[in-house]
Amino acid sequence: MAQKSLSPKELSKKNTLFIVLGSFFLTNAILAELIGVKIFSLESALGLAPAQLALSKNFVLDFNLTAGVIIWPVVFIVSDIINEYFGVRGVRKISYITAGLICYVFLIIVISTELPPADFWLSLNATAPSGEAFDIDYAFSLIFRQGLGIIIGSIIAFLIGQLVDAYTFDFIRRLTRSRIIWLRATGSTLVSQLIDSFVVLFVAFYVFGNWSWEQIMAVSTINYIYKFAVAIALTPILYALHHYIDRYLGKDLLSQMEAEAVSSSKK
Repeated sequence: MAQKSLSPKELSKKNTLFIVLGSFFLTNAILAELIGVKIFSLESALGLAPAQLALSKNFVLDFNLTAGVIIWPVVFIVSDIINEYFGVRGVRKISYITAGLICYVFLIIVISTELPPADFWLSLNATAPSGEAFDIDYAFSLIFRQGLGIIIGSIIAFLIGQLVDAYTFDFIRRLTRSRIIWLRATGSTLVSQLIDSFVVLFVAFYVFGNWSWEQIMAVSTINYIYKFAVAIALTPILYALHHYIDRYLGKDLLSQMEAEAVSSSKK
């Protein structure tokens, strides 16, 4: 049955919702890419000793995480909300836009790192707080450029993770219909982040880098455990967002958008 046309007010609400969700999704995705080069110790941040969980002789787990995992769960949660109201087609659209903009960001970063540094900038920052010699231009390039492997691995993992998340979410929604929001949101996030956690590190640091397979498995596993825990912890926020968005849209617009979201996955 054909959907009724939206009134100007309803169309404005629908477009505003997509812009807000899409902007938040895009901003967090790009931020996660930029800060992901840093590996931090969760134990040190909490004032604890390294866990040193020995699963085998060459497979020791500490809670060493990429800084990007701080906000990646947020990206996947927002992706699920977009899927809820705009369907797989909406997630694909914002994912392709974001991937293109990530490429653009990295292109600008590469260009900026190739620009010759000003002499006064180098001299003003020639000494570290400890008194040792410091090359700020090298540090700038090392941090922001990250390396070709991380760029390629990040984009591949992002696209694969987002598409897997979208289709897993849609599959669970077809089984549960409008019930059990937490199952389709958390379930799709856990599946997609399992792939994302391993793909990005494998491509960036194993294929293009110098990490051992044991290091890849250790950091990837810890990253996934963290994402698993955060995805579950964010469930109450997911319900709160659903409640607020449902009230914002209104019953009639909500029903039509949910129907369109389900039908979009069939196309």
